[in-house]
Amino acid sequence: ETLLRAYRSFKGLRERGAFRGWLCRIAWRLALDRQRGTRRREKRELAVPETRPESSVEQLAAAGEFERHLSRAMDELPEKLRQTLVLAGIEGYSTREVATLLDVPEGTVKSRLHLARKQMAEKLIWHVPNTKNS
Repeated sequence: ETLLRAYRSFKGLRERGAFRGWLCRIAWRLALDRQRGTRRREKRELAVPETRPESSVEQLAAAGEFERHLSRAMDELPEKLRQTLVLAGIEGYSTREVATLLDVPEGTVKSRLHLARKQMAEKLIWHVPNTKNS
């Protein structure tokens, strides 16, 4: 990721002699971004209480089937939409951070995220497991 970022913004480097420091700074900032994303994700996960009722075999099977449909729906998304959805929805990056990572305008990230969520909802609407007790 560091080398890709450096390649994309190489023409912005003013002093060729400062290349090493510039490259290290890119790597450092990417590491910080990743660490922040991890902290945000962990914070969200800890905020959700773990009070799950006992699951029946049918519920576990339905959940497994839903996970397969979810995985298939993610795979069917165009690459640009999938990248945006993973970075913002799963990794926890803000739209501004995703825009920086993907080197696109923030408005593009918002529209891709909207479109990705819409397509996922359309693909998964018929595959929502029944969680009511039978």
